[in-house]
Amino acid sequence: MVTPIWLTAFIDVPADEHARALAFWCAVTGHRLAPHEGDSEEYATLYPADADPHLRVQRLGDGPARVHVDLHHPDQSFRVLSSPAGLPYCEVYAVRQRRARPIKWPQGHHSAVDQLCIDIAPSRFEEECEFWSERTGWPVKGFTEHPEFRALVRPPEQPIRILLQRLEDERPTSAHLDLSSDDREAETRRHEALGAHVVRRHEWWTVLRDPVGLEYCITDRDPHTGMVGRPGAD
Repeated sequence: MVTPIWLTAFIDVPADEHARALAFWCAVTGHRLAPHEGDSEEYATLYPADADPHLRVQRLGDGPARVHVDLHHPDQSFRVLSSPAGLPYCEVYAVRQRRARPIKWPQGHHSAVDQLCIDIAPSRFEEECEFWSERTGWPVKGFTEHPEFRALVRPPEQPIRILLQRLEDERPTSAHLDLSSDDREAETRRHEALGAHVVRRHEWWTVLRDPVGLEYCITDRDPHTGMVGRPGAD
């Protein structure tokens, strides 16, 4: 298995929600919007300053909003695949190497979209953990206090880490985005001002819903290092 050199998170949204999703996620990340790409100009890439992109918003032809990941290899042609539990992902060609720095906001705190959390039914959890470790070549790390979480230990140059969460009930495997922030409350207020809504608060993370209905989380992980010794840390 060839280890991917880069990961890109995709926010996939219905056509009538595409513009609204773009506006929200550009504001959330502070990244600039590049010209649309694709045969039908369905891809919109968000570019950080002086770094390579790791987040794109795709206009869907049909289907509900969702999140998936692209694994980039220097010698890979485009392939659409799925994990054993049915989570779509892509393998594509790309050469990337400059990881973006967290953004410092006027309120004085930092944040970054830097994690894809895969939400997995209990019966498929072990299989999915093994699969994603094999596909990326990254080892699996568990958390003693929270055995329902495992993380893949990403190389330091990678912009996106992968967190695997074992759900309490049997339902289809899905994925959502996580942000790290050194002031979760300030970052949450910023998102609310941009149109997000708080769904629930936990000890170490807050669940929000974006304007097109996708849930995501803001976590207490340090946006510069990811190292806090809590679920999702490297």
